[in-house]
Amino acid sequence: MNVRRPIAPLPARLLATVPAPLGPAAADVPQVLPSPGGGLLVQRGDAEVVAVELFPRHDRPREVRYPAPWPRSYGAVTVSPERDVAVFAGLHAVRAVEASGAVRWEVRHGCWAGCAQAHGSFDAYAHDEEHVYADSGSMAFNVDGTLVWAHVPGPLDGSREAEECWAVLDASDGRVLGQAVTGTVASASVHTPHPDPARMTLSVGEGEEGSPVLYGCWDGRRLAVERIGDERVLAAVSPSGERLVTVPVGQWSLSLHRAADASHTQKKLDALDVLPPHPNVRSGQHPRPYWDFDATFLTDDTLLAGTSECDAPHGPPRHWLVDTPGMTLRGEISYPLPVSGPPRPAGDGTWSTLADDRTTAHLWGLAPRVLP
Repeated sequence: MNVRRPIAPLPARLLATVPAPLGPAAADVPQVLPSPGGGLLVQRGDAEVVAVELFPRHDRPREVRYPAPWPRSYGAVTVSPERDVAVFAGLHAVRAVEASGAVRWEVRHGCWAGCAQAHGSFDAYAHDEEHVYADSGSMAFNVDGTLVWAHVPGPLDGSREAEECWAVLDASDGRVLGQAVTGTVASASVHTPHPDPARMTLSVGEGEEGSPVLYGCWDGRRLAVERIGDERVLAAVSPSGERLVTVPVGQWSLSLHRAADASHTQKKLDALDVLPPHPNVRSGQHPRPYWDFDATFLTDDTLLAGTSECDAPHGPPRHWLVDTPGMTLRGEISYPLPVSGPPRPAGDGTWSTLADDRTTAHLWGLAPRVLP
């Protein structure tokens, strides 16, 4: 058991401030996609998706907009590292759309609502209640933008397999390169990219049924999938790819795994053992602290994890720096302005947060003297 000790304040250094391009009333909360050399701020509205470079290059526009093929409540979206295409995961298909509105490719799959019809357009199911409340999957580009990994229901690409599968697609033309049955019944899922272009991680939420984490490797011919756990969420992958951190569905602890033996837990850090009560907690109250599902590695030896969800009833969120070799708490991040939510990766040892009103993203780093 880790022993509580005084918590050192660690100042965050503001690197960039980027306003959300779409108004909050008609768009999702903006998210930052990490990428080498600077991340992308991506925001989804009903009619379009906007990608904004956090650190713009002089040879191209900072902002790119892509027409959306269906409203934002019907699936997820991501943008390629080079911003040449946005990929939408819908109820019946994964579709790649260029900024001009041209469809680069589309991969049809079984329906997340479970219907037997192969609806060719959104209008065919727009007013069907089962589609409105359907389950969903997700997709993500690998780190170099050459592959799209997609979690979808079968059948896929002419196969007869009707179970959920994890597919590897060629990002240039949508060809299905490989696929594997996940053995899941998802309500939703989330991809976490890996620094190795051949690898990817997937957290699958199954409601009350479970929450497995899958670790995939595409060797150019075969997709191999390892199941890390059945009641966990993948929180972060280290810059080298050698370390993974998961959080159990109860969120009580951070668990460190070696990628070479991902199903085995090396060490844990229990929130109750090391975290003090929120400073705004009333005397006599003893709410149990717990970790957010999102975290980010700054280096292989340092992890930034938050407790924003359990802090929300009491006041501002708290973010914590963890030394991963021993899974020990190092200190609490001190911000010069208000933030909300958990810390999320932005690439190259930086992280992002949202302003209190969620209309602005901030990019942060630590002073070199803070890192080991």
